[in-house]
Amino acid sequence: MLGTFTLLLVYQLIGEVLVRSTGLPVPGPVVGMLLLFVTLAARGSAPTWLRDTCQGLLSHLSLLFVPAGVGVLVHFKRLGAEWLPISVALVASTVITIGVTALVMRALQK
Repeated sequence: MLGTFTLLLVYQLIGEVLVRSTGLPVPGPVVGMLLLFVTLAARGSAPTWLRDTCQGLLSHLSLLFVPAGVGVLVHFKRLGAEWLPISVALVASTVITIGVTALVMRALQK
């Protein structure tokens, strides 16, 4: 299990190094996740030790939302003061995401 976490953190570190050295406007962990995906796609499948650890990690995914919830509570007064632009941004981004997803699905089905 420790080896799997180390592997995931190494891929995240590689992503961070690539982003900082090239100036890509993408978060380092996203690049690391993409590199991990490419590696696993090249292998054909994920090894069982990686799959088992990641399943365990995903089963506790809800714990990762605790810091975000704390951040919302820290800025609760600001959210109250700026509720209208935040609400508009949330609704608009949701509608745009659903629309783009529908267009991509339509294009991929052809």
